Amino acid sequence: MNEAQSKPDSNWPKDQFGRREVSQFLNPLGLSVIAGVAILTGMLLPAISYSKPHPEVVAYVAQDQIYAEPIFRDFEKETGIKVLPVFDSEAVKTVGMANRLLAEKSHPQCDVFWGNEEMRTRQLAAQNVFRQTNGWATFGYRSRRMVINTNLLSVEKAPHSLLELTNKVWTGKVAFAYPQFGTTAAHFHALRQLWGDAGWESWCRALAANKPLVVDGNSVVVKMVGKGEAVVGMTDSDDIADSQREGLPVAEMGVTEETLLIPNSVGLVRNSPHIAESEKLFEYLQKPKIAAQLVEAHALEGVSEATAPRSALKPDWAALLRDLEPTTKRLSQIFLR
Repeated sequence: MNEAQSKPDSNWPKDQFGRREVSQFLNPLGLSVIAGVAILTGMLLPAISYSKPHPEVVAYVAQDQIYAEPIFRDFEKETGIKVLPVFDSEAVKTVGMANRLLAEKSHPQCDVFWGNEEMRTRQLAAQNVFRQTNGWATFGYRSRRMVINTNLLSVEKAPHSLLELTNKVWTGKVAFAYPQFGTTAAHFHALRQLWGDAGWESWCRALAANKPLVVDGNSVVVKMVGKGEAVVGMTDSDDIADSQREGLPVAEMGVTEETLLIPNSVGLVRNSPHIAESEKLFEYLQKPKIAAQLVEAHALEGVSEATAPRSALKPDWAALLRDLEPTTKRLSQIFLR
């Protein structure tokens, strides 16, 4: 897919500090200093051994740090390239990274973006953040699920559709992350396509009126359910797996047509500082062994979307991105904080 060339950001502050240092160094005193340094350097050259800088690559990472760091260590051992990662926060997840990449588009600081969902990556691609050819890809998948507290609710009596969460019996007992960030946002946007505009807005308003517990992050959702502070939650499969390993009494509900599959994604930032190194990390993260490693750690459910349940949601991504702004605005109006 061809991408339009990105326009320089004329509002970005110029590097006045760099200019000032150069101008000062080019005055007569500065020139004499340069000459002196040159002579001294020439005298010392035989005694100095210069080594090539350690190759490195800068990665903005939405995948959880606990899962990403071992993979970066293995990559460094295999290639000799050091990864300098910048991780996001649980509350804003991929949105924070996406905004940073957009702000830096005309002066990129990042080489590789490792996303933990698809919607924001597609949004960045539409804004020409990634390279024109082979700029981004997805790998593996996890899913959005309902989670229940098994001490308070049996699977048989649990809601089996998100539509049931607006019933009065669940008033004040449902938890989910704020639907402007992360996978919760992607899920709510995709549900609008599934149910249609009128049905989706009716559900959102009824859900908001049912006094849900809206929190910062999917891991918080599962912990609240596990502690009995909520009975039902909407969250990600990897967070459920984490809580089960911790011994919390939680269980995930099955995959339905309302279930959103969430692949990991990786993108090569256009005009990034470390081109060769970024390409190696880009290809490395797409290797089957990486998805398998993440599945083994319960960060992903499967190594390929081709093997995922066929009943899950299949968003029309072009339409979803087209409607991104009005859907986001409605969510902000309905789920006021």
